[in-house]
Amino acid sequence: MSRSDLIPGGQDLRLMHVHAHPDDESSKGAATTAKYVAEGVRVMVATCTGGERGSVLNPAMDRPEVWANMPKIREQEMRRARAILGVEQVGLGYVDSGCPDGDHPGPLPSGCFGLMDPTKAAAPLVKAIRAFRPQVVTTYDEHGGYPHPDHIQCHRVTLAALRQAADPAVHPELGPAWRIDKLYYQLGFNRRRYAALDEEMRHRGLKSPYTDRLASWSNFDYEQRITTRVDCADYFEVRDDALRAHASQIDPYGQWFAVPLDIQKSVWPTEDFQLVYTDVPVCLPEDDLFTGLRSNSRRPQFEDVLAS
Repeated sequence: MSRSDLIPGGQDLRLMHVHAHPDDESSKGAATTAKYVAEGVRVMVATCTGGERGSVLNPAMDRPEVWANMPKIREQEMRRARAILGVEQVGLGYVDSGCPDGDHPGPLPSGCFGLMDPTKAAAPLVKAIRAFRPQVVTTYDEHGGYPHPDHIQCHRVTLAALRQAADPAVHPELGPAWRIDKLYYQLGFNRRRYAALDEEMRHRGLKSPYTDRLASWSNFDYEQRITTRVDCADYFEVRDDALRAHASQIDPYGQWFAVPLDIQKSVWPTEDFQLVYTDVPVCLPEDDLFTGLRSNSRRPQFEDVLAS
């Protein structure tokens, strides 16, 4: 029983974000998260790894004791961020793969998340899905948003877990089967967004942090894939506070915060997603991840992305 027909009047809405590392929940879709939490939606963040192999990216935190206690530091930071966002959170217990550098990076560390069989690695997420019973799940696209091995693996494991969670014959010991209603990919790394912010910064005579990035842009251009834009500008401050909670990973004086909030709110007030699976009626484009779930309307499944 997973269905929106169990949601009287559209209440009891539940959203699950599946992320690769601590801090991803605050850098990708966090204002959307805060908006829904403020509306009374229960939001669960499933964090695949502990970020054990993260680097210290904030000069003020670049101290031997931080490097020596990275797993504990990342756990503490995650605890602060989830309190700011108002979310529930579960760690899935996978081991961070690190972030390979250079044109010819070496092999991934033995036993890390990126090397696991996605079908076998799905079990902890299956358990979390069946326990939380989200109607909507978000994760990364097939490229990981950007080609980090843990982000790509997060995509693969999420799809495997959604298939397994919906099948009562698979892992019956992990709880009753649960089939979600909608799946989205997060598309925050969108070239058009960065270009719009860059243009406005330069128009105001300010130094843009994105000029060099745009000149050598090699990420995928997601603009044509966006189906859903959630207006969440009122929650950009909450997003930034949650991001700053990950102090070892985020320089509070760095490019994450270089664009004034008034520019961000006026130029690009949304966070953007691609609807890739729905079992409820929708009319694209959307402005709400719960379109079709705020009433008792239903229709048969029309897209079978999860089987691909």
